[in-house]
Amino acid sequence: MKNEVKLLLLGLVVVALAFFGFAKIYQNQQVAAEKTTQPGQPAEPANPENAERLVRADSPSLGPEKAAVTLVEFLDPECESCRAFFPTVKKILKDFEGKIRFVVRYMPFHSNSLVAASATEAAGQQGKYWEMQELLFAKQPEWSHQQEPQKELMFKYANEIGLNMEKFSADFSNILVIQKIERDKQDGIALGVSGTPTFFVNGKRLEDLSYEALKSLIEDALKGAM
Repeated sequence: MKNEVKLLLLGLVVVALAFFGFAKIYQNQQVAAEKTTQPGQPAEPANPENAERLVRADSPSLGPEKAAVTLVEFLDPECESCRAFFPTVKKILKDFEGKIRFVVRYMPFHSNSLVAASATEAAGQQGKYWEMQELLFAKQPEWSHQQEPQKELMFKYANEIGLNMEKFSADFSNILVIQKIERDKQDGIALGVSGTPTFFVNGKRLEDLSYEALKSLIEDALKGAM
């Protein structure tokens, strides 16, 4: 009988210890949850993998490298919406000149997207990346939505902006350029990019594609960096 009582008491002690153990775990989880949701608490650091997927070391960029705010655009040179929003991007860069860093990533969806992106990258090897990007948007109706690769037009545009054509040809066909564009696309997919243009401001995605919304998101990021 005494042994049965001892076993019963021992069982009660084990149950009590288990109860208090689970209660402590639950309490710790609640405290952790409160720390991440209370107003005024500092935001959790960005996922390092996502940060790398947003900006690569060789991504074309404008503005101070150590700017408090980084604006990333995933674009497709053949995308009509990218072309239509291009003047807005230029206005934003003028409005926030010296305050933000603008980074371009590729998200090719169309038949001549890869050809156009390769032309832009090749032009960048001669210091005329942005000139080629602007020219391709201006001439987009000429070369876009064609089934055959519009390589000849790319070379024509390269000649128009005064590039060394021999070097342009070599850079245009460089397998590293193709790999870079494909890497950008895979980064975009990992970040949930399914259309262009898609913008991120300090890692936060722009939901409303408008000048006002983009300007507001940048202003909020600048205030948060103070």
